[in-house]
Amino acid sequence: MSASANIGDLSALDDVVSGAAPVHVICLGLAALDQVWRVERLFAGRSEKIKGTGYGTLGGGMAANASVAVARLGASVAFWGRAGNDAAGHEMRSAFVSEGVDVENFRLFSDGRSSVSGIIVDGSGERQIVNFRGLYPEAADWLPLESVARASSVLADPRWVEGAATLFREARARGIATVLDGDMADAEVFERLLPLTDHAIFSEPALASFAGSADDKSLAALARFGCRVIAVTRGEGGVSWYENDRLHRQAAYAVDVLDTTGAGDVFHGAYALAIGAGLDVPAAMAFSAATAAMKCRHAGGRNGIPDINECLAFMRTKP
Repeated sequence: MSASANIGDLSALDDVVSGAAPVHVICLGLAALDQVWRVERLFAGRSEKIKGTGYGTLGGGMAANASVAVARLGASVAFWGRAGNDAAGHEMRSAFVSEGVDVENFRLFSDGRSSVSGIIVDGSGERQIVNFRGLYPEAADWLPLESVARASSVLADPRWVEGAATLFREARARGIATVLDGDMADAEVFERLLPLTDHAIFSEPALASFAGSADDKSLAALARFGCRVIAVTRGEGGVSWYENDRLHRQAAYAVDVLDTTGAGDVFHGAYALAIGAGLDVPAAMAFSAATAAMKCRHAGGRNGIPDINECLAFMRTKP
Protein backbone atom coordinates (compact mmCIF):
# COMPACT_ATOMS: atom_id res chain seq x y z
CA MET A 1 0.00 0.00 0.00
CA SER A 2 1.24 3.49 -0.77
CA ALA A 3 0.80 6.18 1.86
CA SER A 4 0.37 9.88 1.24
CA ALA A 5 3.63 11.76 1.77
CA ASN A 6 2.35 15.29 1.16
CA ILE A 7 -0.78 17.20 0.27
CA GLY A 8 -0.06 17.16 -3.45
CA ASP A 9 -0.75 19.86 -6.01
CA LEU A 10 -3.60 22.08 -4.79
CA SER A 11 -3.11 24.84 -7.36
CA ALA A 12 -6.44 24.05 -9.04
CA LEU A 13 -8.16 25.08 -5.81
CA ASP A 14 -6.41 28.45 -5.94
CA ASP A 15 -8.14 28.90 -9.29
CA VAL A 16 -11.48 28.13 -7.61
CA VAL A 17 -10.73 30.80 -4.99
CA SER A 18 -9.84 33.40 -7.62
CA GLY A 19 -12.76 32.51 -9.86
CA ALA A 20 -10.42 31.66 -12.72
CA ALA A 21 -11.83 28.11 -12.86
CA PRO A 22 -15.44 28.06 -11.59
CA VAL A 23 -16.70 24.71 -10.30
CA HIS A 24 -20.35 23.63 -10.26
CA VAL A 25 -21.46 20.49 -8.39
CA ILE A 26 -24.87 18.80 -8.39
CA CYS A 27 -25.66 16.88 -5.19
CA LEU A 28 -28.65 14.52 -5.20
CA GLY A 29 -30.19 12.51 -2.40
CA LEU A 30 -31.34 12.80 1.19
CA ALA A 31 -32.34 16.02 2.92
CA ALA A 32 -33.41 15.55 6.53
CA LEU A 33 -34.22 17.85 9.40
CA ASP A 34 -31.91 16.92 12.26
CA GLN A 35 -33.04 17.26 15.87
CA VAL A 36 -29.86 17.13 17.94
CA TRP A 37 -29.54 16.41 21.64
CA ARG A 38 -26.20 16.81 23.42
CA VAL A 39 -25.64 14.45 26.38
CA GLU A 40 -22.82 13.45 28.69
CA ARG A 41 -23.00 9.82 27.52
CA LEU A 42 -24.85 7.76 24.93
CA PHE A 43 -27.59 5.25 25.76
CA ALA A 44 -26.19 2.03 27.23
CA GLY A 45 -28.54 -0.25 25.26
CA ARG A 46 -31.37 -0.59 27.76
CA SER A 47 -34.51 1.32 28.70
CA GLU A 48 -33.39 4.48 30.50
CA LYS A 49 -33.61 8.25 30.70
CA ILE A 50 -30.58 10.47 30.24
CA LYS A 51 -30.26 14.21 30.75
CA GLY A 52 -29.74 16.46 27.75
CA THR A 53 -27.21 19.25 28.07
CA GLY A 54 -28.27 20.96 24.84
CA TYR A 55 -30.76 20.78 21.98
CA GLY A 56 -31.17 22.28 18.52
CA THR A 57 -32.56 21.66 15.04
CA LEU A 58 -30.71 22.03 11.76
CA GLY A 59 -30.76 20.74 8.23
CA GLY A 60 -29.06 17.40 7.61
CA GLY A 61 -28.89 14.45 5.25
CA MET A 62 -25.89 13.08 3.38
CA ALA A 63 -26.14 14.80 0.00
CA ALA A 64 -27.71 17.84 1.63
CA ASN A 65 -24.76 18.33 3.98
CA ALA A 66 -22.39 17.69 1.10
CA SER A 67 -24.04 20.47 -0.89
CA VAL A 68 -23.64 22.91 2.01
CA ALA A 69 -19.97 21.93 2.26
CA VAL A 70 -19.47 22.70 -1.43
CA ALA A 71 -21.15 26.09 -0.98
CA ARG A 72 -19.11 26.95 2.14
CA LEU A 73 -15.95 26.00 0.26
CA GLY A 74 -16.81 28.57 -2.38
CA ALA A 75 -18.11 26.62 -5.38
CA SER A 76 -21.49 26.75 -7.10
CA VAL A 77 -23.80 23.91 -6.05
CA ALA A 78 -27.34 22.69 -6.67
CA PHE A 79 -29.22 20.26 -4.46
CA TRP A 80 -31.65 17.88 -6.19
CA GLY A 81 -33.95 16.06 -3.83
CA ARG A 82 -37.36 15.50 -2.29
CA ALA A 83 -39.23 16.47 0.86
CA GLY A 84 -42.79 16.98 2.02
CA ASN A 85 -44.62 20.26 1.69
CA ASP A 86 -44.58 20.49 5.47
CA ALA A 87 -42.87 22.53 8.16
CA ALA A 88 -39.71 20.43 8.03
CA GLY A 89 -39.50 20.71 4.23
CA HIS A 90 -39.82 24.48 4.29
CA GLU A 91 -37.28 24.78 7.11
CA MET A 92 -34.79 22.74 5.09
CA ARG A 93 -35.41 24.80 1.96
CA SER A 94 -34.81 28.04 3.87
CA ALA A 95 -31.57 26.65 5.31
CA PHE A 96 -30.32 25.76 1.81
CA VAL A 97 -31.14 29.21 0.50
CA SER A 98 -29.31 30.88 3.40
CA GLU A 99 -26.21 28.85 2.48
CA GLY A 100 -26.34 29.83 -1.20
CA VAL A 101 -27.40 26.37 -2.44
CA ASP A 102 -29.58 26.27 -5.58
CA VAL A 103 -32.89 24.62 -4.57
CA GLU A 104 -34.81 24.95 -7.83
CA ASN A 105 -34.94 21.14 -8.00
CA PHE A 106 -35.50 20.44 -4.31
CA ARG A 107 -39.15 19.45 -4.72
CA LEU A 108 -41.64 19.64 -1.85
CA PHE A 109 -44.44 17.13 -2.52
CA SER A 110 -47.88 18.06 -1.25
CA ASP A 111 -48.68 14.43 -0.42
CA GLY A 112 -45.19 13.67 0.92
CA ARG A 113 -43.60 13.65 4.36
CA SER A 114 -40.14 15.05 5.03
CA SER A 115 -37.28 13.01 6.45
CA VAL A 116 -36.49 13.79 10.10
CA SER A 117 -33.56 12.53 12.20
CA GLY A 118 -33.00 12.35 15.95
CA ILE A 119 -29.28 12.61 16.82
CA ILE A 120 -27.72 12.14 20.25
CA VAL A 121 -24.13 13.38 20.65
CA ASP A 122 -21.99 12.61 23.71
CA GLY A 123 -19.14 14.56 25.24
CA SER A 124 -16.52 12.81 23.10
CA GLY A 125 -18.28 13.69 19.84
CA GLU A 126 -19.65 10.20 19.15
CA ARG A 127 -23.29 9.93 18.17
CA GLN A 128 -26.37 7.75 17.73
CA ILE A 129 -28.87 8.52 14.95
CA VAL A 130 -32.47 7.51 14.30
CA ASN A 131 -33.80 8.55 10.88
CA PHE A 132 -37.31 8.57 9.40
CA ARG A 133 -36.52 8.52 5.69
CA GLY A 134 -39.65 10.32 4.58
CA LEU A 135 -42.38 9.45 2.10
CA TYR A 136 -42.37 10.76 -1.48
CA PRO A 137 -42.46 9.46 -5.08
CA GLU A 138 -39.47 7.48 -6.39
CA ALA A 139 -39.83 8.64 -10.01
CA ALA A 140 -37.07 10.91 -11.32
CA ASP A 141 -38.56 11.85 -14.67
CA TRP A 142 -38.95 15.48 -13.56
CA LEU A 143 -35.21 16.09 -13.15
CA PRO A 144 -33.80 18.69 -15.61
CA LEU A 145 -31.07 16.53 -17.09
CA GLU A 146 -30.02 19.21 -19.57
CA SER A 147 -28.62 21.07 -16.53
CA VAL A 148 -26.03 18.33 -16.02
CA ALA A 149 -24.09 19.74 -18.97
CA ARG A 150 -22.80 22.64 -16.85
CA ALA A 151 -21.71 20.47 -13.92
CA SER A 152 -18.03 19.88 -13.09
CA SER A 153 -18.96 16.77 -11.09
CA VAL A 154 -22.06 15.15 -9.60
CA LEU A 155 -22.58 13.45 -6.25
CA ALA A 156 -25.36 11.21 -4.99
CA ASP A 157 -26.09 9.23 -1.85
CA PRO A 158 -28.01 5.92 -1.98
CA ARG A 159 -31.31 7.15 -0.52
CA TRP A 160 -32.98 8.06 -3.84
CA VAL A 161 -31.91 5.22 -6.09
CA GLU A 162 -33.91 6.17 -9.17
CA GLY A 163 -32.71 9.75 -8.97
CA ALA A 164 -29.08 8.72 -8.49
CA ALA A 165 -29.15 6.28 -11.39
CA THR A 166 -30.79 8.86 -13.65
CA LEU A 167 -28.25 11.55 -12.73
CA PHE A 168 -25.25 9.23 -13.03
CA ARG A 169 -26.29 7.89 -16.44
CA GLU A 170 -26.60 11.42 -17.77
CA ALA A 171 -23.28 12.49 -16.27
CA ARG A 172 -21.54 9.42 -17.67
CA ALA A 173 -22.91 10.17 -21.13
CA ARG A 174 -21.43 13.67 -20.89
CA GLY A 175 -18.06 12.59 -19.46
CA ILE A 176 -18.71 14.23 -16.07
CA ALA A 177 -17.28 12.56 -12.95
CA THR A 178 -19.74 10.75 -10.66
CA VAL A 179 -19.16 10.46 -6.90
CA LEU A 180 -21.18 8.03 -4.77
CA ASP A 181 -21.57 8.45 -1.02
CA GLY A 182 -21.52 4.78 -0.03
CA ASP A 183 -23.61 4.93 3.13
CA MET A 184 -25.65 2.00 4.46
CA ALA A 185 -27.97 0.57 1.77
CA ASP A 186 -29.25 -2.74 0.47
CA ALA A 187 -26.90 -4.70 -1.76
CA GLU A 188 -29.21 -4.23 -4.75
CA VAL A 189 -28.72 -0.46 -4.48
CA PHE A 190 -24.96 -0.69 -4.81
CA GLU A 191 -25.19 -3.32 -7.53
CA ARG A 192 -27.25 -0.85 -9.53
CA LEU A 193 -25.26 2.31 -8.81
CA LEU A 194 -21.62 1.16 -8.71
CA PRO A 195 -21.43 0.38 -12.46
CA LEU A 196 -22.39 4.04 -13.01
CA THR A 197 -19.90 5.38 -10.46
CA ASP A 198 -16.42 6.78 -11.05
CA HIS A 199 -15.56 7.47 -7.38
CA ALA A 200 -17.28 5.34 -4.71
CA ILE A 201 -16.48 6.31 -1.12
CA PHE A 202 -17.94 4.01 1.54
CA SER A 203 -18.29 4.32 5.29
CA GLU A 204 -16.80 1.40 7.22
CA PRO A 205 -20.21 -0.01 8.28
CA ALA A 206 -21.55 0.20 4.72
CA LEU A 207 -18.48 -1.47 3.23
CA ALA A 208 -18.66 -4.28 5.80
CA SER A 209 -22.36 -4.78 5.13
CA PHE A 210 -22.00 -4.87 1.35
CA ALA A 211 -18.63 -6.57 0.89
CA GLY A 212 -18.62 -8.76 3.99
CA SER A 213 -15.63 -6.97 5.49
CA ALA A 214 -14.38 -3.41 5.92
CA ASP A 215 -10.72 -4.31 5.41
CA ASP A 216 -8.66 -2.99 2.53
CA LYS A 217 -8.88 -6.24 0.59
CA SER A 218 -12.61 -5.60 0.18
CA LEU A 219 -11.82 -2.47 -1.82
CA ALA A 220 -9.87 -4.44 -4.39
CA ALA A 221 -12.67 -7.01 -4.60
CA LEU A 222 -15.16 -4.26 -5.55
CA ALA A 223 -13.03 -3.24 -8.52
CA ARG A 224 -15.19 -5.66 -10.52
CA PHE A 225 -17.81 -2.92 -10.79
CA GLY A 226 -15.47 -0.79 -12.90
CA CYS A 227 -15.19 2.27 -10.65
CA ARG A 228 -12.07 4.35 -11.09
CA VAL A 229 -11.72 4.70 -7.31
CA ILE A 230 -13.16 2.58 -4.47
CA ALA A 231 -12.54 4.10 -1.03
CA VAL A 232 -13.51 3.76 2.63
CA THR A 233 -13.38 6.50 5.25
CA ARG A 234 -12.23 5.33 8.69
CA GLY A 235 -12.62 8.40 10.91
CA GLU A 236 -9.43 8.91 12.89
CA GLY A 237 -7.98 6.01 10.88
CA GLY A 238 -7.96 8.13 7.72
CA VAL A 239 -9.12 6.92 4.31
CA SER A 240 -8.01 3.96 2.18
CA TRP A 241 -8.67 3.64 -1.53
CA TYR A 242 -8.05 1.32 -4.46
CA GLU A 243 -7.01 2.93 -7.74
CA ASN A 244 -5.00 1.69 -10.72
CA ASP A 245 -4.63 -1.78 -9.17
CA ARG A 246 -3.02 -0.39 -6.01
CA LEU A 247 -4.12 0.36 -2.47
CA HIS A 248 -3.43 3.83 -1.10
CA ARG A 249 -3.92 5.58 2.23
CA GLN A 250 -4.45 9.13 3.43
CA ALA A 251 -3.92 9.69 7.17
CA ALA A 252 -6.49 11.64 9.14
CA TYR A 253 -5.63 15.15 10.29
CA ALA A 254 -5.29 15.35 14.08
CA VAL A 255 -7.75 17.79 15.67
CA ASP A 256 -9.60 18.13 18.97
CA VAL A 257 -12.88 16.40 18.11
CA LEU A 258 -16.09 17.89 19.49
CA ASP A 259 -18.68 16.33 17.15
CA THR A 260 -18.29 13.87 14.26
CA THR A 261 -21.87 14.35 13.01
CA GLY A 262 -21.82 15.04 9.27
CA ALA A 263 -18.06 14.60 8.90
CA GLY A 264 -18.45 11.93 6.23
CA ASP A 265 -20.93 14.09 4.32
CA VAL A 266 -18.52 17.02 4.40
CA PHE A 267 -15.74 14.72 3.17
CA HIS A 268 -17.86 13.70 0.18
CA GLY A 269 -18.80 17.27 -0.70
CA ALA A 270 -15.19 18.43 -0.54
CA TYR A 271 -14.13 15.45 -2.65
CA ALA A 272 -16.72 16.16 -5.36
CA LEU A 273 -15.54 19.78 -5.49
CA ALA A 274 -11.88 18.74 -5.66
CA ILE A 275 -12.47 16.22 -8.45
CA GLY A 276 -14.61 18.75 -10.30
CA ALA A 277 -11.76 21.27 -10.01
CA GLY A 278 -9.35 18.79 -11.59
CA LEU A 279 -7.29 17.63 -8.59
CA ASP A 280 -5.76 14.18 -8.79
CA VAL A 281 -7.10 11.60 -6.35
CA PRO A 282 -4.37 11.84 -3.65
CA ALA A 283 -4.73 15.63 -3.47
CA ALA A 284 -8.53 15.35 -3.44
CA MET A 285 -8.37 12.84 -0.58
CA ALA A 286 -6.04 15.09 1.42
CA PHE A 287 -8.26 18.14 0.87
CA SER A 288 -11.39 16.20 1.84
CA ALA A 289 -9.78 14.74 4.95
CA ALA A 290 -8.70 18.20 6.07
CA THR A 291 -12.15 19.71 5.47
CA ALA A 292 -13.86 16.92 7.45
CA ALA A 293 -11.36 17.21 10.29
CA MET A 294 -11.92 20.94 10.62
CA LYS A 295 -15.67 20.39 10.78
CA CYS A 296 -15.22 17.93 13.69
CA ARG A 297 -13.87 20.74 15.89
CA HIS A 298 -17.40 22.19 16.12
CA ALA A 299 -20.79 20.93 17.29
CA GLY A 300 -23.46 20.28 14.66
CA GLY A 301 -23.43 18.58 11.29
CA ARG A 302 -22.81 21.80 9.34
CA ASN A 303 -21.22 24.06 11.91
CA GLY A 304 -17.53 24.54 11.44
CA ILE A 305 -17.33 23.65 7.75
CA PRO A 306 -14.43 25.87 6.66
CA ASP A 307 -14.18 28.08 3.63
CA ILE A 308 -11.60 27.07 1.07
CA ASN A 309 -8.97 29.57 2.22
CA GLU A 310 -9.23 28.35 5.83
CA CYS A 311 -8.88 24.76 4.68
CA LEU A 312 -5.86 25.43 2.47
CA ALA A 313 -4.17 27.40 5.27
CA PHE A 314 -4.84 24.54 7.70
CA MET A 315 -3.36 21.99 5.30
CA ARG A 316 -0.24 24.04 4.71
CA THR A 317 0.52 24.20 8.44
CA LYS A 318 0.44 20.42 8.78
CA PRO A 319 3.42 18.11 8.11
